[in-house]
Amino acid sequence: MSRKKTPRLLKGYTHHNRVRLVHGGKDFFDTIVQLIDGAQKSIHLQTYIFDGDETGRLVSDALLRAAGRKVEIFVLLDGYASQHLSREMIAGWKSAGIRFRWFWPLLKAKKFYLGRRMHHKVIVVDAARGMAGGVNISDRYNDIGGVKAWLDFALLVEGQAALKLHVVCRDMWTKAYWKSGRSKKDEFAWVPAFVPDEECLVRVRQNDWVQGKNEISRSYVELFRQAKSHVIVLSAYFLPSAVGRKLMAQAARRGVAIRIIVGAVSDVRISRLAEQYMYRWLFRNKIRVFEYQDTVLHGKMATYDGIWMTDGSYNVNQISAYASVELNLDVRNEKFAACIERELEAVIRDHCKEIVPEEYFKKTGPLRQLLQWGAYEIVRVIFFLFTFYWRQEKEHGNH
Repeated sequence: MSRKKTPRLLKGYTHHNRVRLVHGGKDFFDTIVQLIDGAQKSIHLQTYIFDGDETGRLVSDALLRAAGRKVEIFVLLDGYASQHLSREMIAGWKSAGIRFRWFWPLLKAKKFYLGRRMHHKVIVVDAARGMAGGVNISDRYNDIGGVKAWLDFALLVEGQAALKLHVVCRDMWTKAYWKSGRSKKDEFAWVPAFVPDEECLVRVRQNDWVQGKNEISRSYVELFRQAKSHVIVLSAYFLPSAVGRKLMAQAARRGVAIRIIVGAVSDVRISRLAEQYMYRWLFRNKIRVFEYQDTVLHGKMATYDGIWMTDGSYNVNQISAYASVELNLDVRNEKFAACIERELEAVIRDHCKEIVPEEYFKKTGPLRQLLQWGAYEIVRVIFFLFTFYWRQEKEHGNH
């Protein structure tokens, strides 16, 4: 008897999970501390930015409490973005028994890096509960001192998908780039995964060009090809590739209503100018643009037709596609996707301003348009330089 094939759109999903949307700021950091404080056997924490500020100390103190309970703890930080973390904090972790490593880019200096970066943000506890999203560990992602956190999200998952996250983190830990030539062999405490009774399809997706993974990019291809009614994309540093633009244009021509949420302000000014240059293409393709007004938009989330959503560290640009190690969670569940749509609708309604073509062109004169074009071309060159090495290596089979 032949085995029944899994439908293509359902491949890679785990079935028994519970999922909750976690908002950046207090909600996120309350949740991460609760996860750490509830750990019994193991913790994997891997993130791009870990600062030694008030928020960093909050998380660090929770890790030290867990270490005092003899929980096995593995911390992996990006060697470029977290380079300012104090050596005193790291020494404190190590003396408490926390295992720590850097993920190193190919070349690194104080103001630049070349090659891969570990851009994902994930924590997994006891191989049973995990959280992944776009939130780094730093005060600007928290509600500190009366200042609103940057807009960002994460997904808290319990069940089979958390076990998959555990495996991803284990493999990242053992394969990471680090300074010394230590052995890559580590012993891990495996514990039975908690499996909820209810069914919610969740898929762990990775992008890592060096390892031949472009799963998140394929998720976005699926989004624009499968959408029949509507799409909402919330994205920082939104600069889709030529392939991405083609897929968006095709969806729009099929009558799919596409809305893009970007930030009115950005922590990377040149990226913001390049984004604005993209507006003209979006307008031509009948794609609506909304600018988030409250603070910096840092989230990376998308949904279509009220049936599917994705959230994680992946930005819709070439750096995430080709030069970064990224991690997203896809959820295929109508009830949860509907909740996400309501969340994004509220962001649009209460915190965004729609950019109308007539008003935009009235306020954007030739000099401003030239500046935007220049920024766009500079960013394209930067993307090429950051991704050229890995694409060449991959094409020649050297990894």
